[in-house]
Amino acid sequence: MLSSSKGYFLLELLLSLSALFILSLFLLPLLTELREQSRQLELENKARQLMYEELQANLVSNRGTSFSTSIQNGIEYQIIWKESEWARQKEVCVRVEKNSFLPEVEVCGLLE
Repeated sequence: MLSSSKGYFLLELLLSLSALFILSLFLLPLLTELREQSRQLELENKARQLMYEELQANLVSNRGTSFSTSIQNGIEYQIIWKESEWARQKEVCVRVEKNSFLPEVEVCGLLE
C-alpha cells in the first residue's frame, strides 16, 4: 500500500526541513559576519576618500588645518589634524566613532 502512494511521507518532509534548518544554522552566522566586514570596508574606503580629499584641498589652497565634521549617508566622519610624532609633519585623520550600528574606523595620512 505504501509503495503506490503518490504523496510524501511526513517523515520525509521532516527530514528535509531539518536538513534545511541545520544548513541555515551554519550559514546565517557567516552571512552576518560577511555583512559586518563589508560595512567596515565601506566605512574605511569612504574615510580614506575623505582623507585624500582633505589632503588635496590643503595642498592646493594651503588652508589652515582645522577640525571639521562631515556627515554623509547619515554617518558622521570627524576630520582631525595633528602633528606627527616622528616625521614633524602635519597628519590628517578621519574617524568614525563606534556606536551600536557602526564599528570604530580611523584612517590617517601625512601631508607631504
